[in-house]
Amino acid sequence: MDAANLAGLEHENMIVAFGAAGGQIPGARTARADGVALIASGHPMRLFNQVIIDGSPAEEAVASAVQVMRDRHHSFAVSLRRGADRAYLPLMGRLGLVPMADGAWMPGMALYPLAPVAVEPSAGLEIRRVLDRDGVNDHVLAGAGGFGIPVSWMEAIVTEALLDLPGASLYVGYSDGQPVTSGLGIRTGRTIGVYNIATIEPARRRGFGAAMTRRIVADGAAAGCDVAILQATDMGYPIYERLGFRTVVEYDGFIEPE
Repeated sequence: MDAANLAGLEHENMIVAFGAAGGQIPGARTARADGVALIASGHPMRLFNQVIIDGSPAEEAVASAVQVMRDRHHSFAVSLRRGADRAYLPLMGRLGLVPMADGAWMPGMALYPLAPVAVEPSAGLEIRRVLDRDGVNDHVLAGAGGFGIPVSWMEAIVTEALLDLPGASLYVGYSDGQPVTSGLGIRTGRTIGVYNIATIEPARRRGFGAAMTRRIVADGAAAGCDVAILQATDMGYPIYERLGFRTVVEYDGFIEPE
C-alpha cells in the first residue's frame, strides 16, 4: 500500500477519533457535511476544536465552518494536509487565519502491514483493558499526568461513553499497582488508531509508552486490522519510528492571530 492510501486511512481515523472524543462534551457540535469535518467541542485544547478538509469542499463550506467556530468563541484550528489541501491555502489568508507554527502541527504516521505483531513484555508494567468506571478514572489520572494537563481536561474527553463506542478500546498500564500509562485504540475499517499514549514523568524511560502502543496495535490486528496510524508528538516521534511507523502526511494548523 502506498503512502497516499495510508494517508487517507490515517485521515479518516483521525476525524472519527477526535470527533468521538470532543463529541462527549456537553454542548459540543460535530458534523461531517459538504466535504468538511467540524469538531466544535469547546474543550480548551485545539485538537478538539478543528475544521478539517474531508473531501473536496467548496471554499464557502470551509468558510462557513470557520464562522461556526468563531461564533462559539473558542480557540480552534483549521487543519490542512500538506500537498493534498494546498488549494485552500489562499483561503486561509482571506479568512484572516495565520500559520500556527513554522513547521507541521502534527505528523500523521502509519505502520503497515501489522501481522504478525509481537507484544514484548515490559518489566514492571501490567496493561489492562478498561471495563468500568474505576478503569476510566485510572486512565484519566495517567493520561492527565502524562500529558501535563489538568485532570478536568482529560475527564471531558475520556468518559464511560467510550466503553460503549463501537471500535474503541481503552487501556491503562499499571506499575506497582498504580496507573502510570494510558492508551486508546479506535478502529475504523481496516485501521487501528493509536491515541492517548501518555506516561507520567516518574515512570518514563522504561519503555511503557512503546509497550502500550504495541498492545493497542496487536489488539487491532487481532480484530482484523492491517494498518495502524497515529499522530505523533515531538516526544513520541522517535519511539514510534523505532516501532516501524513512518510519516505519511503532515498537517499545518491555521489559527486566529494572537
